[in-house]
Amino acid sequence: MGEVRKFVGQPVLSQILDVIPSSLIQQSGKKHQANRYYKRLPFRVHLVSLLYGVFSYCNGLRELSEGLLACEGKLSHLGLDRAPARSTLSDANNKRDYRVFESVYYGLLSKYHSFISDSRLKGLSIRNLKIIDSSTIQLFSEILRGVGRNRLDGARKKGGFKVHAMMDAFSGVVTFARITEAREHVQKFLYHLKLAANSWIVFDKAYTTYGQFSKWTKEKIWFVTRERTNADYHVTKVMIDKTKKLGARGVLKEQYITVGIKQNGTVVERLKLRRIEYLSEEGKQYVFVKNNFTLPAKQIAIIYKNRWMIELLFKQIKQNFPLRYFWGESPNAIKMQVYCVLMAQLLMVVIRKKAATKKSFANMITVIRLHLMSYVGLLEFIKDSYIAWRKVHGQSLAFSP
Repeated sequence: MGEVRKFVGQPVLSQILDVIPSSLIQQSGKKHQANRYYKRLPFRVHLVSLLYGVFSYCNGLRELSEGLLACEGKLSHLGLDRAPARSTLSDANNKRDYRVFESVYYGLLSKYHSFISDSRLKGLSIRNLKIIDSSTIQLFSEILRGVGRNRLDGARKKGGFKVHAMMDAFSGVVTFARITEAREHVQKFLYHLKLAANSWIVFDKAYTTYGQFSKWTKEKIWFVTRERTNADYHVTKVMIDKTKKLGARGVLKEQYITVGIKQNGTVVERLKLRRIEYLSEEGKQYVFVKNNFTLPAKQIAIIYKNRWMIELLFKQIKQNFPLRYFWGESPNAIKMQVYCVLMAQLLMVVIRKKAATKKSFANMITVIRLHLMSYVGLLEFIKDSYIAWRKVHGQSLAFSP
């Protein structure tokens, strides 16, 4: 008989989970009474199981439960006595309040935000930039009510939900999220934001709502957005006008304008804004509006250019984590999975910073997914997978001639 090999250390997944303080899990569970109303599956076991599903990219609860079942000999390192049954996970996803997972996410963000934040972004003179956008996840109307017109061919109308997100440009993670039915207008997200004075926020023109802009101006919260094509405004002063200059690029025109804020069809206030026409080096023209009158006009284009970061973040999340298939049909289960995905993305950003690796996010998560239950040092493995593996398993990887 061959010698039974004893595993030394902790598997990769266990090392990832160690980044989450046990006290945070306990505090969040206690705050939301996570084990009071659903006792069959302890909150910690539930959290670990779902994070396993996220990191291993499980497209269904059957994959998730069978995947954990295949790890039976190593589950003790994850703090699990045995793999939860699919029906148990399904019940927990529907019955346990998703807000306990939300609480863990924001607790992690609070702990690691300063660690993962860069001190500056290229070309920016400001130090507090938030980016807002939303991403729609398609579902069938049996899960959430459909969006749009009824299909003429009688087919099912596709519904979905929106993940409205505010991203911190300096850390690259979501600092506030709200999950709604897809048909909810994006403007409503602005009313839920809590921003400190002298914050900067950038978003697309779909979020234009002058009443909220006025409130932010009084609170010294500065925004940059694009002007709507049907915007109604009055020019009070022209600061720059290069529109007739041949070959002009960059800031073509800067104006001070006012826009009317209406209540019941009557203008009750006129809001002062800056309007900037900008022509990029590629020949694309933009019209920006903002409520700050001191920042140089050239900085406005740089701020808006950084808005693409949140689109890349959504793409990164959708490509590397399971958000095409869901582990439950209730809104509660869907929100729970979304917060587990956000948690996984945040954990990867923290670990990538700790490892000081130059690997891309996609490459790093692929390597981790393939070795979730391997016994190898996580940070060394991310930095140089081959050397770290040889360090643990000796020279057996070398091929004999």
